[in-house]
Amino acid sequence: MAAGTGVVTFAGEVGGFTAVAITHPGGLRTTYLPVEPAVRPGQPISTATPIGKITSHPVTHCPTTCLHWGLLRGDHYLNPLLLLGLGQVRLLPLNPTRRQVLP
Repeated sequence: MAAGTGVVTFAGEVGGFTAVAITHPGGLRTTYLPVEPAVRPGQPISTATPIGKITSHPVTHCPTTCLHWGLLRGDHYLNPLLLLGLGQVRLLPLNPTRRQVLP
């Protein structure tokens, strides 16, 4: 479901994954992948509008099907949990064989 009102700016395949991108008022953009789109570019979206179905596309850092949800302002990535009023994001290490915990 869409995180907020906006307009679908992308719905299709990119880099071997299916994805949806929505531009929101205030210059924010949310991205969702791997999602089989149920929407089309140019389509207006309301909060909680179904935008597609998460597809099964296993990758090494996700042992089960999972949603990659992004939030951007321009070219800067932000914590998408901010849209829900939730806490701090945790990023996976670049080298998954070397585990490091930062304060």
